[in-house]
Amino acid sequence: MIRKLIRSVREYKLPSLLSPVFVILEVVMEVIIPILMAILIDEGIDGDGGMDAVTHYGLILIGCCVASLLFGALAGHFAAFASAGFAKNLRHDMFYRVQNYSFSNIDKFSAASIVTRLTTDVTNVQNAYQMMIRVALRSPAMLIFSMVMAFQLSFRLSLIYLAAIPVLGVGLFCIMTKVHPIFERVFRTYDKLNNITQENLHGIRVVKSFVREEHEIEKFSGVSENIYQDFTRAEKRLSFNAPLMQFCMYACMILVSWFGARMIVSDTLTTGQLMSLMTYAIQILSSLMMLSMVFVMITMSRASVERISELLDEESDITSPENAVTEVQDGSIDFEHVSFSYSKREDKCCLQDIDLHIPAGMTVGILGGTGSAKSSLVQLIPRLYDATMGTVKVGGVDVREYDVEALREEVAMVLQKNVLFSGTIKENLRWGDPDATDEELVRACQLAHADEFIQTFPEQYDTYIEQGGANVSGGQKQRLCIARALLKKPKILILDDSTSAVDTHTDACIRQAFRDEIPNTTKLIIAQRVTSLMDADLILVMDEGKISGMGTHEELLQNNAIYREVYESQQKGSVPQ
Repeated sequence: MIRKLIRSVREYKLPSLLSPVFVILEVVMEVIIPILMAILIDEGIDGDGGMDAVTHYGLILIGCCVASLLFGALAGHFAAFASAGFAKNLRHDMFYRVQNYSFSNIDKFSAASIVTRLTTDVTNVQNAYQMMIRVALRSPAMLIFSMVMAFQLSFRLSLIYLAAIPVLGVGLFCIMTKVHPIFERVFRTYDKLNNITQENLHGIRVVKSFVREEHEIEKFSGVSENIYQDFTRAEKRLSFNAPLMQFCMYACMILVSWFGARMIVSDTLTTGQLMSLMTYAIQILSSLMMLSMVFVMITMSRASVERISELLDEESDITSPENAVTEVQDGSIDFEHVSFSYSKREDKCCLQDIDLHIPAGMTVGILGGTGSAKSSLVQLIPRLYDATMGTVKVGGVDVREYDVEALREEVAMVLQKNVLFSGTIKENLRWGDPDATDEELVRACQLAHADEFIQTFPEQYDTYIEQGGANVSGGQKQRLCIARALLKKPKILILDDSTSAVDTHTDACIRQAFRDEIPNTTKLIIAQRVTSLMDADLILVMDEGKISGMGTHEELLQNNAIYREVYESQQKGSVPQ
């Protein structure tokens, strides 16, 4: 798990190595300083060296302090640089991994959870990494060097420090085992908090129109309160860390002072050596305190490391095979006894035994009630999901044998939830073809009947689209998405209820443009209005995941009760009373 994350260090290996080097040099300087102080006191103050010895050793002390400051600053600089770069690479690797996920992989984690892992969890790991390459090395180095120097000065007094270590170790272990499960729960709650925030911001118009602000505030406050309670529990347990450290530190200092004073009286220890031992006591116990802080940070980041590793370990269930087919011959589509389940369970299929053959260039209309699996059917064509049973073929080849990108390049899909990204209209349209000329953009928009409203904007095709297309209407957004799909010049065009916000006249004009301009493209149109489908070459009537009827408009009026009922109800609704 750690090994997988460390791969993200990459070009920041050098600063990651330089930081520990300067940390060691800083520690060496700090360990030398107490010895120099002892010599200065014993020879310059208590001894016969006088001011010459004080000046000599004082200058050396100043040099060591300046060197320690310099090494510490360099260690901090390289640690910050390395940890920030590590976090940048880690976010890149996670985002790159998510881009390769199939829809089912994304459904498994949820968008809010992925955002939390890319932000909060990465920040926790970044802080832990910085602490590990600096403080986590400094503390044990300081502990070991100070212990060695202390034992050289007085073996008996140094045993006091050894007695404090197991007390601290047991205390820290008990604290950490209690705290880790709480932090695991906290980060799962963060996912819920982000999900609520995301839903609220996306649906803010609905919230205000139904005057549900108080309800949303209560939902947010409830989850926020849970995070507060969990963090409070964790901090209460962690709060025992500082008193334990302080108790051990002051107990050691009192014992060293007591026994050291007796040894000075008996001439087995000098004043300078006692001062050095007191300094080493502070260094040893401070290093233990810093180690406890490292353990706290590692405990917090451990849950984040596990969540990040889950994201990086997740394998997409839709991948290109070896020796994949890279060319789609035509837009013919074949469903051979296809069943599909989102949960992969054969007993819970939303599509059941679909057997369908569509020649290239045909226009196919798909009609059905809510939940009849219309969208699920068309999502199998570009391999957004894989069939649970049976085979889906495009151009006579099983879609699982294609290179995924090559297949999707030939299938343009306008989803139910039309999405426009922040940027100009031109930038959004060029998602369909990055190399499209301005003339091609205009032509695609004319076919989608988007050019007429674009020309009314002051900046026309350079008009800036706000996030999510907030500054254009639903119908305008749909027509821009259709134009974007047409720019791909696909062999298969799928419109998933993507003209629902367009008036019937414009809808008819768009369909006429399809017939005239892209006759060789296979067109699948999902719609709720019969008028949007009645001129299709073939109409499918979906009901509870099955095809209940298939034929032309006239044939279905004669042979299919569901189609006839929908047609008659819509015709009645269109007649003025």
